[in-house]
Amino acid sequence: MRTASGSSVGTGSVGADRQPPSNATATMYHHARAIMPLEIGKQAPEFTAPDQDGQPLALGDYAGKWVVLYFYPKDHTSGCTRQACEFRDAMERLARHDAVVIGVSPDSVRSHRSFADKHNLPFRLVADTDHRIAESYQVWKQKKLYGRTYYGIERTTYIIAPDGRIAAVFEKVRPDGHADEVLRKLNELRAAG
Repeated sequence: MRTASGSSVGTGSVGADRQPPSNATATMYHHARAIMPLEIGKQAPEFTAPDQDGQPLALGDYAGKWVVLYFYPKDHTSGCTRQACEFRDAMERLARHDAVVIGVSPDSVRSHRSFADKHNLPFRLVADTDHRIAESYQVWKQKKLYGRTYYGIERTTYIIAPDGRIAAVFEKVRPDGHADEVLRKLNELRAAG
């Protein structure tokens, strides 16, 4: 994890003016960009995408609030379900910090609706079907499983401060206990003022 006052602060940045080159060099750019983490203190990349009800969700709509933006690989899988249910169960405590939770995965609006209904999730899930949001947050990464190489989401959570800047990053998240970890960090960030 990296924080504004902690260690392991990344050296990369993502700017709105940086566009990938076209054609053959785009793949190379994608690989190079994927290893550059977003920096603490930088403005969080803006996005607008549909939620589980097909309604547009824009990050800018949450200006003035703490945002827990968590990226997860897939609806209805065991780890992703545990993580979502932990955030669901922590909603009252998160609300005391004036924090909202937004989940992001490459699943469809329909899949998100089913997932939210099945587990009574009280927060919004963003359908990032073209993985542009995941790419802008540097969580769309090359993975290997059983000798197969593919791209997917690396489970990551960003805490975004009320001013829209990245306040903390949790990389390679383990679902169990993560909501409590986020709450502890929110306490720390709010105490630091």
